[in-house]
Amino acid sequence: MSSENKGGAGGGGGDQKERKRKESIVDLAKYLEKNVRVKFAGGREAAGVLKGFDPLLNLVLDDTVEFLRDPDDPMKLTEDRRSLGLVVCRGTSVVLICPSEGMEQITNPFVQENA
Repeated sequence: MSSENKGGAGGGGGDQKERKRKESIVDLAKYLEKNVRVKFAGGREAAGVLKGFDPLLNLVLDDTVEFLRDPDDPMKLTEDRRSLGLVVCRGTSVVLICPSEGMEQITNPFVQENA
């Protein structure tokens, strides 16, 4: 066999490497060393200083605090907090990442108040 056929069935081995390498949609580099709040699948929420991340959105947070939920209503957060310290968050469970500064809590316009 000649050396021409070493590229494999896909042809152009360089193109395959470029296709496999995917860029992250989210650019978290500008939030390094800043406070971020993270929501996870299942409803948990935490906030901490972003120390590192990778393209799969695995996160390293320091001085992390978890916001505890109401046992009677799991969708409602309480005022209680739990200090976690340094944590590694698995990217597959991350639903939302937002900076802590510049974020404000607003009332839900779809929730009707009890009269």
